[in-house]
Amino acid sequence: MPTVDVYNTNRDVVGQVELREDVFGVPVKTHVLHEVVLYQLAKRRSGTAKSKGRSEVRGGGKKPWRQKGTGRARAGTLRSPVMRGGGTIHGPQPRSYDMRVPKKVRRLALKMALSQKVIDRELTIVDQLRLEEIKTKDFAAILDRFEFRKTLVLVPREDEIIEKSARNIANVKVLRSEGLNVYDLLNYHNVILSQETLGVLEERLGS
Repeated sequence: MPTVDVYNTNRDVVGQVELREDVFGVPVKTHVLHEVVLYQLAKRRSGTAKSKGRSEVRGGGKKPWRQKGTGRARAGTLRSPVMRGGGTIHGPQPRSYDMRVPKKVRRLALKMALSQKVIDRELTIVDQLRLEEIKTKDFAAILDRFEFRKTLVLVPREDEIIEKSARNIANVKVLRSEGLNVYDLLNYHNVILSQETLGVLEERLGS
């Protein structure tokens, strides 16, 4: 089982904890992570981009000029794509970007992403992550002690004090445990969570 240090918010080591092998010790396969990240990004796309073709733009009932004698190329309609205000050639049309990825694969990818964070030593566990009041300065000071850059903060449930204290800090995102996903885990360099959050994750993802 992977073993990691447990810190307090002053960055002092206060103990160690053994991580579950079936959650934080899963062999990492990059193609599985890639597939799930593509799935997540595809779900964010609305697919509503639309442009009008020559049959949809307004006008065009009258021939712009006579067929011969003007010295210009012949033209039959103002709706032609070569005309200003005419239709668009091969423009975007509404479509679905849905991808199908089995639930078991998505769950496995989440474990792989967590395992990769352990391997890279980018997972930090604290004994507790609490503030007495909503104060950005106090929360930023905690992150500064750990010298974090782009940070994902995991909380076990809704935590108004932590969420509001962190929302104005650049490159910091607070995520509740039920919303944990592969894209955010890979997108942020450091992940910090409390022992309580760790227990929630192991209970949820453990086989």
